[in-house]
Amino acid sequence: MRALLSMAPGGPETLSLETIADPVAGKGQVLVAVKACSINYPDVLIIEDKYQFRPQRPFAPGGEIAGVVEAIGEGVTTLKPGDRVLGTIGHGGLVEKVVVDAARLYRLPEGRSFEEGSALLLTYATTIHALLDRGHLAEGQTLLVLGAAGGVGLAAVELGKAFGARVIAAVSSEEKAAVCRAAGADDTIVYGRAPFDKEQSKALAEQFKAALGPNGADVIYDPVGGDYAEPALRSIAWEGRYLVVGFPAGIPRLPLNLTLLKSCDVCGVFWGAFAARDPQANQDHVERLFRLWKDGAINPRVTDVFAFADGGKAIAKMAAREAIGKLVVRVAE
Repeated sequence: MRALLSMAPGGPETLSLETIADPVAGKGQVLVAVKACSINYPDVLIIEDKYQFRPQRPFAPGGEIAGVVEAIGEGVTTLKPGDRVLGTIGHGGLVEKVVVDAARLYRLPEGRSFEEGSALLLTYATTIHALLDRGHLAEGQTLLVLGAAGGVGLAAVELGKAFGARVIAAVSSEEKAAVCRAAGADDTIVYGRAPFDKEQSKALAEQFKAALGPNGADVIYDPVGGDYAEPALRSIAWEGRYLVVGFPAGIPRLPLNLTLLKSCDVCGVFWGAFAARDPQANQDHVERLFRLWKDGAINPRVTDVFAFADGGKAIAKMAAREAIGKLVVRVAE
């Protein structure tokens, strides 16, 4: 089979399309013929050896897949060959075939494409865990979403609205703002490109405050980091919750005196560890996501589909922070 492999640390240009042996499903495992693999920011980091986990090389990036069950291993009773499935696998998705534990796979609903299926779980499961378990978002509260036109950002906009919040989407262009309004955002903020000096940082904080209103944001969803973090924190409500989701703009240093003045919480969001530590709670979230998907309350927005050989271009676009919605690599028809 073909696989897009990371042979040495580096950017997308270091990936190589290679032919390797087909994997074989073991006990409790399923062999999936991959049809689509979505790209997320961890794919940018993992090939540069900057992610939390460093797989042994050679390995394929790609943590979300959708495809068709080709074979099942001993003891698997929940799936059969021919079933359409989706799942998160951490890495290894940019391949024609992959072995996955059966427990990590879900049936792809009828009428949904493989591209849509590959774009659902990681962003929405991260976000529902963030908003409900870490942010305790309640109906009628105000949610500020940074980087709101990306995959997790749009998931936060949609889920925030589904949970009855007032959602303010912050983005870097009017084009992205229009996408967020179409996803249900109540208002949008277009901010400049970092880095910011002291005056620019102060101006952005005032921009956030003006959009949020006098009470500020009850929950701030931040998958961006960098120089955007402090201005956002300055706009938080009394006893608000600041959700730390990712750092494509860099790891910020927050002045902790602000947390005292606002009596607010800064909360880390590590969905992968949560899912491993509390699989039942994660399963409950996933089942709720499927219901919301069926009802049309959420809808993964696949904005670019790349050929298998161009998987590196998808990762490059993600690295450049040019993605709107989800980027997907079509591995096979």
